[in-house]
Amino acid sequence: MTATGAAARRLPLVLRNRRFGAVWAAQVLTQAAGRMFQVGAVWWLVGYAAGADRGLASGLLLAVGTLPAVALAPLVSALVARCPHRTVLGAAAAVAGLVALGTAGWTYAAAPPMAAVYGTALLLAGCQAIFDPCLTTSVPDLVEDADIEAATGFELATQSLAGLAGGLLGPLVVDAAGLGGIVAGCAGAYLLAAALIGATRFPATAAAEGGASAERRPLRRILAGLPFVRRVLLCFTAANLFTTAVFVVMPLYTRAVLHADGSTVAALEAALGLGTLAGSATGGRLPGAPTAVGAGCLGLMAAALGLPGLAAGRIAALASMAVAGWCVGVIGVRFVALFQRTVPAEDRPGFFAVMQALLGATFPVSSLVFGLLGDHLSPRTLCLVQGLGVLPVAAALWWTGRREPAPAHEVPAPQPVGGAR
Repeated sequence: MTATGAAARRLPLVLRNRRFGAVWAAQVLTQAAGRMFQVGAVWWLVGYAAGADRGLASGLLLAVGTLPAVALAPLVSALVARCPHRTVLGAAAAVAGLVALGTAGWTYAAAPPMAAVYGTALLLAGCQAIFDPCLTTSVPDLVEDADIEAATGFELATQSLAGLAGGLLGPLVVDAAGLGGIVAGCAGAYLLAAALIGATRFPATAAAEGGASAERRPLRRILAGLPFVRRVLLCFTAANLFTTAVFVVMPLYTRAVLHADGSTVAALEAALGLGTLAGSATGGRLPGAPTAVGAGCLGLMAAALGLPGLAAGRIAALASMAVAGWCVGVIGVRFVALFQRTVPAEDRPGFFAVMQALLGATFPVSSLVFGLLGDHLSPRTLCLVQGLGVLPVAAALWWTGRREPAPAHEVPAPQPVGGAR
């Protein structure tokens, strides 16, 4: 390798691979917009609009926002497999931008009914349910094989950046400009992301060329042929029943326990986002098999989620969110990279759609159950329920790794996120 080539390899992946950098920036914008709407709308319900039924109202909004990832999984799989990825990504971002723009105009013209807010959440989540698995499927086509770990780290770091930016801005914008300010900001972010995708040239192999490639297996057969991966996904699906409830519990905790405003919700969201970003950056460097690392992180997350229930206070809540976010980031990097190398290329569109559907299927249930419980139990009790619920899942994941370790070729060597140093 020449000195120029070696210097280029030392640059972060998003700088030395401009195609991937542009697509990654578009993902940051779309997920930040979706997160800003979600967190801002929940705080609008809890703090301003929902009254005594704030737990159920906020839980229902979060549940509605996760339905598309579950309901559209077969359609998304077929769409990503048969259509050029650039077209799918650009169209999903553009449609989301137009939906948000229309809602913003309605909000400024007259107060929209509550059903319109839920409808907007459903449509935006539908666009994101198409965008995310398409981008994950495109990663091996946009980067070299040696950069898959780094690309996965950047892709998963997007979730923490989105949580940081969107979660921080959402409650603050609601306090300052109301619901209209949120949807207007989302519209701008989505449309800018669509423009970035439109200006990016994808490799020819990144397009699903006419569906004439190898025959696609049904979604059920994809998981049937990957027993180890299937067991791991079931473990994380069970964990999500308790971990994703944090998006319902924390706004309730802020209002009922901390007696604080939207700035505290923003700080908690920022702590979660920063923690996830740190986990995404360090997860590839941790030694050990993925199941051992994942089980350890789930155990640590259980302790973190239960902490605000044992020690009420702003510092405990911030520390809880930071540690839980770090665990999420580590788990994401290790397992998504594992799946990208394990799953055959022709099955990736279907697999990642199934993965998103499985993990997302618990979110409506979690949001509704914890939302209803939030109208009857204290937020501190809900924190303890979350922590206790995650502990047996950590044990199950550890046992899965002992019973059936991942084949050696499935475990990628840890690589620094951001490229070689």
